[in-house]
Amino acid sequence: MARTIFFILSIFIMISSHWPTILAVDLRYPAVFNFGDSNSDPGGLIAGLGEHLNPPNGETYFRRPSGRFCDGRLIIDFLMDAMDLPFLNAYLDSVGAPSFQKGCNFAAAGSTILPATASSVSPFSFGIQVDQFFRFKARVLQLAGKKVDKYIPREDYFKQGLYMFDIGQNDLAGAFYSKTEDQVLASIPTILQEFEMGIYKLYDQGARKFWIHNTGPLGCLPQNIATFGKDPSKLDEIGCVSSHNRASKLFNLQLHALCTKLKGNFTDGNVTYIDIFSIKFNLISNFSRYACCGYGGPPLNYDSRVACGQSKILNGSSVNTTVCDDTTEYISWDGIHYTEAANLYISTQILTGKYSDPPFSNQMPFLLRLKF
Repeated sequence: MARTIFFILSIFIMISSHWPTILAVDLRYPAVFNFGDSNSDPGGLIAGLGEHLNPPNGETYFRRPSGRFCDGRLIIDFLMDAMDLPFLNAYLDSVGAPSFQKGCNFAAAGSTILPATASSVSPFSFGIQVDQFFRFKARVLQLAGKKVDKYIPREDYFKQGLYMFDIGQNDLAGAFYSKTEDQVLASIPTILQEFEMGIYKLYDQGARKFWIHNTGPLGCLPQNIATFGKDPSKLDEIGCVSSHNRASKLFNLQLHALCTKLKGNFTDGNVTYIDIFSIKFNLISNFSRYACCGYGGPPLNYDSRVACGQSKILNGSSVNTTVCDDTTEYISWDGIHYTEAANLYISTQILTGKYSDPPFSNQMPFLLRLKF
């Protein structure tokens, strides 16, 4: 499997290496401010809740748990590479004198767009992340010129910077545990209304460049297949949970419409919509849903009772998760999140410009500037 992924990548990058060194889209931003969930969280939830993430998380690239729910780098890490910017530090992680000169990452795993409830995995919902940004900006302006400039962004970076978003997956996935499919679908306008309100707040604070990811095929995650796919009639032709993918598609349809509306309203701004669903679905359609790090063995190697890197007592016996020998052979890292290999592939597809609105593929060719 991995040979197929990396064969495609190697051919793509080999060809691009002979193209002129110009980017298909202007990725020359002085700073990036990111909002989201585990898809782009570099350690915010772990730091914010004082939790511990066990090995083998982080083993592929960082050689230790980095706070990311992945064996290595996330999509946003590869995109930061493409922009010649350093990895973003988590707003909630203050250890090690982190630099925020090139931006800040407010994402936290498990976060939702709607306000968190008592049962939420993360208390840092989208509205909270936006409020954290406001405090961050206010403190930066207070500290400007006080010998900390090398650690904080310049004031004009807040208007010139790129504002990235990858959130909404948990609103849908979590809702299926207590609601019918019709109820989940009916909640989407309310979810997006909350998202729109946050976008307008950021715009009022000077944000002008917005980069918005839609949500992936939730029904193809091993976690959801294991929980909601026990009945084969609930699965589609490639073995994904049909109801969850229908919800993802409707969410994305309405999110796309919202982005089109924002483009019309933000006449002095730029809104780019990225179709993550299509990229991930195309990849998943050709590979196994088996999780690299998990418990239970075939066909999914996922058990909600035993997270990656954990040991538990089940039915009186001690059990441990297993980890695959080569993470590049797998799409799913832990049954919920993607491997670094998958994230790399997804990033290269994003950068072709074919999956964006407005598209920028007509400005090809360009050179991928990823650091391997």
